[in-house]
Amino acid sequence: MLPLGTLRKRIEPVVLCAQIASAFFDTGLQMVVKEQCAIATDALNPTPTEDSRQKAMSNFYMIYNMLSKFVPILPAIILSKVGDLGYRKIPIVIPLVGYLVSRVVLLLVIVMDLPIQAMFGGVVVHGLSGGFCSYWAGVMALVSLTSTEEDRSLHMMQMELVYGIAGLIGSLVSGHLFQLYSVDFKQGTVLVSLSVFLYFVCLVYTMFIFLMPTVSPSAQERNETNGIDTQYSKNILNILLLFAGGILFDVAVGGGMEILVTFEMKEPLNWNATQVGYGNAAGFLVFLTSFLGVMVMSRWVSDVTLIIIGMVSFAAGIYFMAFVTATYMFYLARALTLFALIPMPTIRALLSKQVNGSSYGITLISLQLSFKIASLAYTPIYTKVYQATLDWFPGFVFTLSSIFTVLATIPPTFHIRFHASQSDLGSALTITTQTFRHIRNNKTEPGSEFITSANKGNYFMRKHNVSRRVVK
Repeated sequence: MLPLGTLRKRIEPVVLCAQIASAFFDTGLQMVVKEQCAIATDALNPTPTEDSRQKAMSNFYMIYNMLSKFVPILPAIILSKVGDLGYRKIPIVIPLVGYLVSRVVLLLVIVMDLPIQAMFGGVVVHGLSGGFCSYWAGVMALVSLTSTEEDRSLHMMQMELVYGIAGLIGSLVSGHLFQLYSVDFKQGTVLVSLSVFLYFVCLVYTMFIFLMPTVSPSAQERNETNGIDTQYSKNILNILLLFAGGILFDVAVGGGMEILVTFEMKEPLNWNATQVGYGNAAGFLVFLTSFLGVMVMSRWVSDVTLIIIGMVSFAAGIYFMAFVTATYMFYLARALTLFALIPMPTIRALLSKQVNGSSYGITLISLQLSFKIASLAYTPIYTKVYQATLDWFPGFVFTLSSIFTVLATIPPTFHIRFHASQSDLGSALTITTQTFRHIRNNKTEPGSEFITSANKGNYFMRKHNVSRRVVK
């Protein structure tokens, strides 16, 4: 068991508790939206159809998702800058306040029979506090600072695993909790109240109990310098390729998953609260299988190969989802996506290796913000395509996601080739710079005679067993 002092330096309890609360909220919101959209549609149309209810739900989620992704852009940039100045708690604490307020709004919608459009106000407050974009980038920046390059991918995947296990637990029980009610409490009140309470606990823990872990000077030096400060160590092309692959993959995943929330509520699935919770749990189970995949496959394949494997896994699963007509088929499609959560944390880990430690926050927040900006385009497009194809092929949008995922594998492939072609150059730059520094310092090696300045370069290469061909 960890000592109390060590436990207070771990951010995992916050991630665990917050994600359980988020799973409660997601199930509660999904069921409340279904109920209120059905009531509103039935009141407007004398002969309401399933398609009209689906369009009402998809329109609500389109506006809700666009607000949740557009509003946080500027606040997230500001919070990331504050975090990079050394105030690492701020990008985590402020979003937790927004989470708490937005969950309170859903509770008021249930208890006071407010219109579901009140959630738009809640999501705006959530966005002004930085949203998930700032919160998760702050967590990952903290992980990057307290890990070395060699084990950073594993540490980030472990954090994703904690996130996934929490979501799995929360989703499994959320459907049952939603159905709890009494004369005094409406359906969903208990579930959302627990979500509010858990977010409050997270906020108190982060503000008053959590201690920022100290970074040892050697680890800090490795994180900030990564050897010598060369153009190779901060390669812009590598960053652009990783961003391109990440954005395309986010378009595929984000667009598909946003529509899946509505797809579950229509025939032939037409799930209730318990089934919704189980379906969400199946999605979070992917965090566990992805973590195990990284643990096993990282011994034999590179990080970029892991990214491609994860993308192919998602492409296969989401394509199969397009033809789902029964609940068991839904879980088969989910099973195909068992490695789908590998790409994003691995991309973040590779990005963190391209920049100095003082730039982790702004780099990771830039990646998250690029996802937000892309979602402003794909969210309405996916929604309108889904509405247009409801009559003849409701799963058509999932085939689009599969296509985008295949396209997302192209930039990482170029990253492999470019990285391989630049590795010799990087070694040459490092050795040449060290040679010149050795000559300039005019140091005598212990146990050796004085080396004349004319022979210092050759001596250094012989000492480190470096061939002239590489230096050239």
